[in-house]
Amino acid sequence: MEGKGINWKKEIWSFVKILAISAIIVFLFVNLIAKPVRVDGDSMYPTLKDGEYGFSSVVHDSTHLDRFDVVVARYEPTNKLWVKRIIGLPGDKIEFKNDKLYINDEEVAQPFLNEEYVNEATSDHRYLFTNDYGPIKLKKDEYFLCGDNRPVSYDSRMVGPFKRKDIVCKNVLVLWPLNEMRVVTNGK
Repeated sequence: MEGKGINWKKEIWSFVKILAISAIIVFLFVNLIAKPVRVDGDSMYPTLKDGEYGFSSVVHDSTHLDRFDVVVARYEPTNKLWVKRIIGLPGDKIEFKNDKLYINDEEVAQPFLNEEYVNEATSDHRYLFTNDYGPIKLKKDEYFLCGDNRPVSYDSRMVGPFKRKDIVCKNVLVLWPLNEMRVVTNGK
């Protein structure tokens, strides 16, 4: 029985088509559905840990953003993506005083902060977990973003508010390391 030879043109064309379709699917996925996220640093510790990987859902113009949502925002001067938490919404007056958050002059609880970690970080009573800041009044398109690990987080307290267009993703699905797999949203 005589076998036919491989039609290399057909095989290469088939491979190119599969590669092109895969590239289009990946492009659409990361631009319309979810972007890959890598946590870099300790600003969200212990909520998110340095070196964790996952996905975050892409924010569209119609996406509703709530106070305390975990978001990925583009810091324009460096074009880097930061994972932070929304503390202030457009029009809010934000102030931190004596380790308490005040929004529009009312004290607001921060249930997402890890109480054990906060107590450990401030156990010697020489430091506040969140240094006094503000008050600052946000404009109609501004969001105040902070990391959950306030003593080390570089965030809106240093660089100012973020615009709506800077917020590119919302929530984080941590996939790596596998033993830390979880979804981080508005709560913890």
